[in-house]
Amino acid sequence: MSKYETYETYETYDRGVRADVYTDGHTEVYEDTYRPAYEAHEPVFPRQAGTAEPASETPARHGRRRRADRPDSGSAMRRLVPQALVVAFLAGGTTAFVAKDKAIELNVDGKPRTLHTFADDVTELLAQQGVDVGAHDVVAPGRDAPLASGDEVAVRYGRPVRLTIDGQRREVWTTARTVDGALEQLGVRAEGAYVSTSRSQPIGRAGLALDVRTERTVTIMADGRARTIRTNAATVGEAVQEAGVGLHGEDTTSVPPDSFPRDGQTITVLRVTGTREVREEAIPFKVERTDDPTLFKGTEVVERAGHPGLRRVTYALRTVNGVKEKPRRVDDELVREPRSQLVKVGTKPMPTSVQGADQLNWHGLATCESGGRPGAVDPSGTYGGLYQFDTHTWHSLGGSGRPQDASAEEQTFRAKRLYVRRGSSPWPHCGTRLHG
Repeated sequence: MSKYETYETYETYDRGVRADVYTDGHTEVYEDTYRPAYEAHEPVFPRQAGTAEPASETPARHGRRRRADRPDSGSAMRRLVPQALVVAFLAGGTTAFVAKDKAIELNVDGKPRTLHTFADDVTELLAQQGVDVGAHDVVAPGRDAPLASGDEVAVRYGRPVRLTIDGQRREVWTTARTVDGALEQLGVRAEGAYVSTSRSQPIGRAGLALDVRTERTVTIMADGRARTIRTNAATVGEAVQEAGVGLHGEDTTSVPPDSFPRDGQTITVLRVTGTREVREEAIPFKVERTDDPTLFKGTEVVERAGHPGLRRVTYALRTVNGVKEKPRRVDDELVREPRSQLVKVGTKPMPTSVQGADQLNWHGLATCESGGRPGAVDPSGTYGGLYQFDTHTWHSLGGSGRPQDASAEEQTFRAKRLYVRRGSSPWPHCGTRLHG
C-alpha cells in the first residue's frame, strides 16, 4: 500500500459528505454528488385515513415543493465544516493507535510466540505477560531495553546444578535445558568423560545432581614397569585395575586405593609379604615407699619384693617390594600383672658417736674391706657394705634388711658398736687399719 492509498473512509450522517483518510495521515473531505437510484423519485407514504389531497393541486406545484425542500449550497457547507473536523479527529486517533501497537516475538525458555503489545520496554512486557524472572534468569535484550515492532525478547530460566567434577563438589546455575547443554555452558570438557546421567536428559526448573569425571592421564608403576593410561576412573583402585595390574593378598598402593586419581599422577603398586611374630615382654613393677620412724635416716628396708608382670605381644613383620619394614605392633595380651615392691624408709636421726670407738680410723678399714663402696658385695654374696657385714651380724647390731642397702653413716655406726663388743676380730685381715 503506498502512502496515497486510502487507509480508511468515513461518511457523515448527512448524505453527500465524504472523508478519505490516507496512510500518510492526511484527510480529504468533499461533497459526494453521487445519488442512488432509489432517491431519484419522491418517496410515497401511505395516506392516513380521512385525509385527501386537494384536487386543485397540480403536478407543477409538486415540483416547486420539492425544489423548496432541497437545502441550498450554503447550508450544506455550514454543516460540512464541523463534520469534517470530527472525521479528521477520528483519523488522527486511528493513526496514533496504530503507531503504539507493536508485534513482538516472545521466547520463554524455548517456547516462542508472537503477540501484540503496547508495552514500552521489556520489563513492562514481561509484567503484562505474567513472566516472573529471578536473579539467575537471563533476559535478552536487557530488562530496561525499549521495544519496537518486530523485536524479539528471550527469557532463559536459571537451573541449579549440584555438580561434582573430579571429586570437587559445588553448586552452579545454568540456563541450558539439557545436561549436554549445561556441560557446554559450564565449560566442562566432556570428551571421554564419565557423566552420571544421560547427556540428553532435560533439566527441570528444580535442577539436578550431576557427577562428572573427566579423562585423565595416570601412570601406574608395578613390578618394575610403568604403565600410562587415559582413564575416568573414580578411584585409584579402579585405575590400577584398568591398567591390567592385579593386587593380591596384602598388596596395596602408594596412595589410598579409594582416593581420587589426579591428572598426571604416578601411583606405585606395593607388593607386600608378611608374617606375624609373638613376643613375651616383661612389665616393670612399681616401687612404693613408706616412712618408718624406727629406722635411721638413710636406711631403706624392702618389706616386700616386687615382681615384674608379663605381656604377650604380636608384631606384624612386612616386606614391601623386597625391603623389610620395622615390626608393627598389632595385638597384645596381659599374661601376668606386675607386683609392686614395698620399701620402708627410715626417718629416725642417726647417732654418730659410740664411746670408745670414735677416734679409730674407720675410713682406712672401709677402704681395705670394700674399697670404700657402701653397696659392695663379696663374690659369694655373703658379706656386704663398707665393712663387709654378714646378714646375721648386721641384724644383731639392730640393722634391718641388708647391710649394703643402708647408708654409709649407719654402716659406720653399726661397725663402731661391733668393735665395742668384739674389738677388731671381725676384720682379721684389715682390723689393723683401725689403729694405723
